[in-house]
Amino acid sequence: MLNYRLNFSSTENALIKLGISIFSVKEFSKIFKVRQSTAKSFLARNSRRVGSHISRLKRGVYAFSLNPPTKFEIANRLYRPSYISFETALSYYNIIPEIVYVVTSVTTKRTKEFSAQNSVFKYYKIKKRLFFGYQPQMVKGKTILVAEKEKALLDYIYFLSLKKLLFNDRLDLSKIDTKRLGYYVNYFKKNIKKNRAFINLIKKIYSKI
Repeated sequence: MLNYRLNFSSTENALIKLGISIFSVKEFSKIFKVRQSTAKSFLARNSRRVGSHISRLKRGVYAFSLNPPTKFEIANRLYRPSYISFETALSYYNIIPEIVYVVTSVTTKRTKEFSAQNSVFKYYKIKKRLFFGYQPQMVKGKTILVAEKEKALLDYIYFLSLKKLLFNDRLDLSKIDTKRLGYYVNYFKKNIKKNRAFINLIKKIYSKI
C-alpha cells in the first residue's frame, strides 16, 4: 500500500502509477491508508471538482479517466455478482454481427439498469442455479467475467422465451460447440419451469447450426 497524503495531485499520480481505472470507496481507503469516511468525503468532493479525472459511476464506485475503464470493466463493477452475457457477449464473439450499444449482463440480484460514462448497462436477474458458464477473460488488458459462447446463447434464448428480449435472426452459430450447448440445455430443462417457448427456440437454434 501507499502512504500518500490525500491531495488532488498526489492522488491522481498514485492512481496513474498503479494503473487503477475503477475503484470503490473501500478500495480507495485501503490504497491510501485512510478511513473510509475520509475517502468517501474526498471522492465526493473531488469528483465534482473542475478538471478532476475522478468521476462517480454510482454510489460508492468511481472511475479514473486517465486510466479509463472499458465498458466491460464498468459492467462487472457496477452491479455484483454479474457477468457479461446476452447480445453483448454474442457480439463480442462475433455471433451477432452488429455492434451492441447497451451492455447486457446476468445477475442473481434484481433486474437493474444504470447509465454511466455515456452508456447504458442492463442486468437481468436469473436463478442462482443458472448463474454459471462464465469465465474470466482478458479484454483490453483487464480481467472480465464473460459468459462462454454457448452460455451466452442459452441465456439469450431463455430470456427470449420469457419475452424479455427480441430475437436477432442474423446469428452466426458456426462457432457454437453443440455438445457443450446440449449439456447446458439439459441442465436448464431440469432447473426451469416447463417452458414450451424455450423448447421451440432451442429447436429453432439447432436447425441453424
